[in-house]
Amino acid sequence: QVQLVESGGGLVQAGGSLRLSCAASGRTFNSYAMGWFRQAPGKEREFVAAINFSGLSTRYADSVKGRFTISRGNAKNTVYLQMNSLKPEDTAVYYCADPSSWPPSADPSGFRYWGQGTQVTVSS
Repeated sequence: QVQLVESGGGLVQAGGSLRLSCAASGRTFNSYAMGWFRQAPGKEREFVAAINFSGLSTRYADSVKGRFTISRGNAKNTVYLQMNSLKPEDTAVYYCADPSSWPPSADPSGFRYWGQGTQVTVSS
């Protein structure tokens, strides 16, 4: 059974940084793209970033370009989201997910497996 487990969330002041991790198990993820979404209270789930199977191609939402970086671990079954210059509007639950195709859809329906999420809170 495929499992995605996020970690690394927490409380940080505006301008600070966090690194989220997503550990995948249940299959060989080095052949698959991975991505991150986020969902703030009362809002729809929003695409954040994605990376292809090789790690050589990435996609970002305009709202995080230049501040967030997605990468893969050496074992390829771990994906990271380095978040710098955090803003209060980045506060959300962040989810790791597996896109069905590349380039990925920005719609959550284009992703198959999901983690349980990790809370990121940015204080002003």
